[in-house]
Amino acid sequence: MPHTTMLIKNGQIINRGAITHGDIYIKNDRIEKIAPSIDMEADTVIDAQGKYVMPGIIDDQVHFREPGMTYKADIASESRAAIAGGVTTFMEMPNTKPSALTQELLQDKYDIANRNSYSNYSFFMGASNENIAEVLKTNPQTVCGVKVFMGSSTGNMLVDNEEVLTNIFSNVDMLIATHCEDEATIRANMAAFQEKYGDQLNATHHPLIRNTEGCLISSSLAVGLAKKYNTRLHILHISTADEIGLFTNKIPLADKRITSEACVHHMYFTADDYPRLGNKIKCNPAIKAAHNREAIRAAVLDGTIDIIATDHAPHTKEEKALPYSQAPSGLPLIQHSLNIMLDMYRDGIFTLEQIVDKMCHAPAICFQIDDRGYLNEGYKADIAIVDPELEYTVNQDNIAYKCGWSPLEGKTFKGKNVITVVNGKIVYDYTTQLFRQGCGERLTFDR
Repeated sequence: MPHTTMLIKNGQIINRGAITHGDIYIKNDRIEKIAPSIDMEADTVIDAQGKYVMPGIIDDQVHFREPGMTYKADIASESRAAIAGGVTTFMEMPNTKPSALTQELLQDKYDIANRNSYSNYSFFMGASNENIAEVLKTNPQTVCGVKVFMGSSTGNMLVDNEEVLTNIFSNVDMLIATHCEDEATIRANMAAFQEKYGDQLNATHHPLIRNTEGCLISSSLAVGLAKKYNTRLHILHISTADEIGLFTNKIPLADKRITSEACVHHMYFTADDYPRLGNKIKCNPAIKAAHNREAIRAAVLDGTIDIIATDHAPHTKEEKALPYSQAPSGLPLIQHSLNIMLDMYRDGIFTLEQIVDKMCHAPAICFQIDDRGYLNEGYKADIAIVDPELEYTVNQDNIAYKCGWSPLEGKTFKGKNVITVVNGKIVYDYTTQLFRQGCGERLTFDR
């Protein structure tokens, strides 16, 4: 096949903790050269004057609802939304219908993504109380990790039997990602609140039902098991200040056996937003009181929390409009995660270099992803080009999620991803409204 080439000129390149002015030359699917100035012919030339050029975002936690719940989302629709937001790679969770609890069901999801994804992809193998034999068949070179729901989830995915947890933590060699909420605590809280409030129960009660204690009990159990068996543990969506003490920033990320993730909504919203947004920001674990948000931001900044992701979890407007106890948990975020982080940059909370470190570099290190997550010569050309001055208001006309809504509707952001490159191909162009399917690849891992 003939070579295809691309030259990105005059960009402000954000990579490895620095911002430099320069050019990037791409040949086929890889970055061939990065220099202050490159004078080479190319099939495609992009003038990035006045724009930031950064590695494509790697989102390590999403729910794209396929198979089984495609009325609210699917791999095609949500990966399309992802590339609009500068996300070039996703790792998707196993709690679909049916859940990915066998190697065959896991492969089914990879087959769907191979046909339909707009971005790069990987899928977690699911663990249950009964499928340890299937879990142990998982190939760590081609699957991002094993997911354990130590809290309620769709279908038969709650793992709350300590004997089973011990079996998983002591036998699984690859990364285990956990959702940590103690089910007994939540059930007791829910019963008490239902008895007290009855029909008046609403979203403002959510962070009190799914409270700090429930998170800390479960996270502490996971960390205890991981330390006992030297398990490679990654705890998802930290939502409380109290959990932060379970982690360390004293060693480099590549050397950590226990890592953690913060999600954009736990760093952006607080419990004060429930009266305005209600079930739209109902999620598990819950968005809690403001002091938790401040502690999470600080822990991300000092390296105690390692990764920023979304836990993108769409539901229909009709589902979210149900009474609190019936409305499902989760909110759609992947198209707007970079917008949220740029908002925090403009508020002086994060630098651009820190955003790239936590959304691009750190996931690649944490999951040991082959040749992605950096703008390095020889690496795969996954790139987001961002116009820092472009103002963008989230509304019905530009929401790409299949569910058709966002908790950010009406919000005007300054700064917008305008071009996304996946494996050396332009897959999204804001100006022309180009969306290109079929350029994504299955991730591989250096393990």
